[in-house]
Amino acid sequence: MLFAILHPDKSLKLHMRHQILGFLAAGFIFFSTSNLLYAQAPLSLEPEVPQHPWVRPPPNNQPSTYFANLKDGDIRETPFVARFGLSMRGLVPAGKTAGRAGHHHLLINQALPLDFKKPLPFTDKYIHFGKGQMEMVVNLPPGSYDLRLVLADQGHIPYFVFSKPLKLIVSKQNKGVDLASVQGSPRIELIGVADRDTVRPPFRLQFHASGLNISDIGPKIPDTGHFRLVMERTGQKSETIAFTGGQTETWLNPPAGNYNLRLELVNNVSGNPMAAAAPPLMLNVTNQLAPGNLASALNISK
Repeated sequence: MLFAILHPDKSLKLHMRHQILGFLAAGFIFFSTSNLLYAQAPLSLEPEVPQHPWVRPPPNNQPSTYFANLKDGDIRETPFVARFGLSMRGLVPAGKTAGRAGHHHLLINQALPLDFKKPLPFTDKYIHFGKGQMEMVVNLPPGSYDLRLVLADQGHIPYFVFSKPLKLIVSKQNKGVDLASVQGSPRIELIGVADRDTVRPPFRLQFHASGLNISDIGPKIPDTGHFRLVMERTGQKSETIAFTGGQTETWLNPPAGNYNLRLELVNNVSGNPMAAAAPPLMLNVTNQLAPGNLASALNISK
């Protein structure tokens, strides 16, 4: 205050200098933050489902893993094949990156990791599927087991994408069984619907690959493929949906009609089929929902 009284001109200049520096600093912070957000935008805006007018996100709009052929409390004899499912994410083998795609891990009698910044260990309780596999032959001895699936990145560091815990009771372990025969020959399948089913959209289609590896097309990894779905209607143009992000399921809201569905697996390097197409399914779709009615049909509160 004394300085302001004795030297008013200098005080004013000093005050203006501080204001200018403040504006410059604020502008620099805004510019830097804007650039940072812009640089990160492709990751956060990257579509988790293929861009097609018939494709919808899942009802809960949340990424998750799940067991496609097991439910909590199941009683099974071993060996058997456990199938893995994945919502709103794609698969890519370990050591490779493709957006937020990852690979499956099976946790046996293990809780979720306390630190999601550390890689999952390699033990018989943490089984890694680093090639892009979608299944495993389970050959556990009799007992009760807690199973959980976790999706992890190229360095086995888990995403916040995991399944609900599932309790499996093994009643008997059959000895001397050829495990390769349990898995069967390499093949792909459409699951979740049966031939000649009648469905009301939006509905889920699940894809499965046995003895074959799935990946996002981006890294161009040999011996991996991505799913492609062809939907045909009499008198209408066929629709082809390519799941190039390594996705293994989709939710659809197509127009009403009778459809012939054909699932293919396309090699990520050559573009050629990797396996015989799955057996075609006929599906009767009724009562298409308008986009505005989707929320109420899925019981999504606003």
